[in-house]
Formats: sequence, C-alpha cells, structure tokens
Amino acid sequence: MREPAKILVVEDNPEISYLIELALVEARLDVRAVGDGDGALAAAQDWEPDVVLLDLGIPGPDGVEVCRRLRRFSNAYVLMLTGRAEEVDKLIGLSVGADDYLTKPFSPRELLARVQAMLRRPRDLAGSAVVETGLVAMDLAAREVRVAGEVVGLTKIEFDLLAALMEDVRQVHTRDQLRERVWGGSRLADDHAVDVHMSNLRRKLSATGEAGMITTVRGVGYRYVPGGGP
Repeated sequence: MREPAKILVVEDNPEISYLIELALVEARLDVRAVGDGDGALAAAQDWEPDVVLLDLGIPGPDGVEVCRRLRRFSNAYVLMLTGRAEEVDKLIGLSVGADDYLTKPFSPRELLARVQAMLRRPRDLAGSAVVETGLVAMDLAAREVRVAGEVVGLTKIEFDLLAALMEDVRQVHTRDQLRERVWGGSRLADDHAVDVHMSNLRRKLSATGEAGMITTVRGVGYRYVPGGGP
C-alpha cells in the first residue's frame, strides 16, 4: 500500500495551524506542524516532507529565509502562506524557490486543492537537479532557466508551463493537461489564460534566439521541439 504524502505545516498561529492540519488529515495525508523557522528547517531535514506549507511571517528565520535554506537540501514543493497581499511579498517568496502562494484568508478546500495539484506533478521531474533540452537548461530547485548559459527571467506560471512541455519533448500537451499541471484544474484557468501565458513564454524564449521552439497544434495544444524541427 502506498505511503501517504508527507506535509509539513509551518504556521505560528495555533488556530490557523489546527484548521490546516484538520483539512489535510481528513484527506489522509501525513501531517506535522511547527511554529517557527528553526523548527521548520530541522523538521524538513529529519522528516523529508513532500510539500511544505510555509507561512511568510513566522518567528526566527522568516518564510523567505527558510525557503532559501530549504532549497539547499530539499526538492519539496513549497506553498507560501501570507497575510500580506502586497505583490512584493509574493514575488520575494517565489524568487527563492516557492512553487505557489496563498493569501490569507483562504478556505481549507482551496488549500487542499493546491496541495493535491502539487502532489500530482511527476516526482521524477521534481527530484531532478537540472533538465536540459537543446540549449535550454532548467534548474528546478532554483527555478532558473538558462538558454545557452544566459539566464531568462520567467514568471512562475511561465516556468511551470515550460517544465511541463520539456517533460516530454515533441509530445503535444493539451490545454486541459497544462491547466491541470500548472493551475491544478480547469476552474483556476481557461483556454485564454493558457494561451496568453504561453505567448509570453514563447516571446521570451524567441528573444534569446534559442535553438528550439514552442509550436501550436491547432485545436489541440502545444509542444516543445528542440532545435525548432518539425
């Protein structure tokens, strides 16, 4: 029988922590909770969780610093939790390796949906240090993309879309598959959202002159072709 996924909750508010734990336990996930940055890092090293739910404003090393240190030894998915809605907090969190964020208040159902979406992502990709296709190299832990050695600045969604395409090059990925992989389901994005983000990603890659291209398969979806071949 498959072991339940391990979820580390890092939240200093006992009431919020309890509600999160309750929702995850009811979903038959293995849950541990800590309330500060030092405890988070110790638990992550000892327990090796699959997902870390990380509050930004925890005492000790804050969420940003914990995430930065976590990425030195762990490939766990990181979902940032924050009560501060300013865009700078979101960008800082994602720049140090967070995979997603939720702004408080949030519903337990939404939190669980995000966690389950992360757990559905292929673990072989998450466990790889670097994925290379042609001149494109993706450092998955650092969430950094280089083309011919030069860093290309991508948003979180653009990075996740490219990662999905590079998992199986030349394979056509439908919009439904991309929504499930990147947004966790169709209710969080529509075809137009996929197309807009894919267009931005294609523009950024094309600006580098990289030896590959994202092609549109009309009526189906997208594929990545190394070298821009047919």
